Amino acid sequence: MPPQKSSVHLESVVLVLIGIASVQLGAGIAKTLFDEIPPSAIVWLRLATSTLVLLVWARPRVRGRDRLDWLTVLGFGVCLGTMNWAIYQSFSRIPIGIAVTIEFIGPLLIAAFGFRRPRDLAWVALAALGVALLGVERAELDLVGVAFALVAGAGWAGYILLSARTGQRWEGFDGLALASLVAVALVTPALLTTDGTDLLDGRILLIGAAVGLLSSVIPYSCELVALRRLKPALVGVLMSLEPAAAALAGLVVVSEELGVLQWTAIACVVAASIGATRATTTPVAAPAPD
Repeated sequence: MPPQKSSVHLESVVLVLIGIASVQLGAGIAKTLFDEIPPSAIVWLRLATSTLVLLVWARPRVRGRDRLDWLTVLGFGVCLGTMNWAIYQSFSRIPIGIAVTIEFIGPLLIAAFGFRRPRDLAWVALAALGVALLGVERAELDLVGVAFALVAGAGWAGYILLSARTGQRWEGFDGLALASLVAVALVTPALLTTDGTDLLDGRILLIGAAVGLLSSVIPYSCELVALRRLKPALVGVLMSLEPAAAALAGLVVVSEELGVLQWTAIACVVAASIGATRATTTPVAAPAPD
C-alpha cells in the first residue's frame, strides 16, 4: 500500500513539473512570433484559445449567482488579463527568464504576508538581492520591460488572492472559465493596434492556439490533478522553479543567453521563494487532511 501512495505522489510531482515546463515553453514559442505580430495579439490568441477550451470543458452554470459571485470572477478576470498582457509586453523587451524572475516578486510578497517569525523576512531580503543583481547590468535591461514585469507580478499577486476566493464561490473550472472570458474582453481593445490580416494567417493562428494550449490548458489541467494529491506547500515549492524554467526556455527556444550575475539573481529568487513557501506552511494550525 505505501509504495502505491508514493507512486501517486511522484506522478503528481511530475505533473506539476510538466505544467511548469509547458508554460515556459509556450512563452518561448510566443516570443518567436514577436517580429511578425505584436505581443498583445499573441496574448489575445492565447487567452481566446484557452477560454474556448475551458468554456466547452466546464460549461459554467451562471443561474442563481449573486452580485459578489460576479464581482469575484470579474476581479479574477481582470488580474488574469493584466498578468498575461503585461508579461508578454515584458517578454518583448527583456529575456524571458529575467521577466519571470521580476514577476515572481508578486507571489513572493503574498507569501511574506503569511510569515510568522521576523527571521523569515530574510527570504524577502534574498529576493531583493536577486533583483538588485539584475540591475547590475542595467545597460542591457530595458526599464520599460522591467516595469511591465512588475505590473505582471501585481496581476499575479491578485490572481493568487482571488483564485482561492473564486474556487470557494464557483464549482470546478466554472470561475476560471468565466474569468478567462473577462480577460479576453479586457485584452480585445489592444487588437485595434494590430493589422487584422495577421490574425487571419493560418500559421500564426495555429501557433497562437498551440501557445494557448501550452501556456494555459495543459498547466491548469496538470495542476488541478496534482493539487488533489499533493499538499499545497509542496506544490508551492515546485512552482518556485518557474524563474529557472523560464530562463532555460529562453535559452533553448530563443537563444537568450544570460550572464553569471543573472543566473545568480534567478537562483536567489528561486531560493527565496522556496524558503518563503516553507516558512508560511510551517505547522502552527491543524494540519491539512491527506
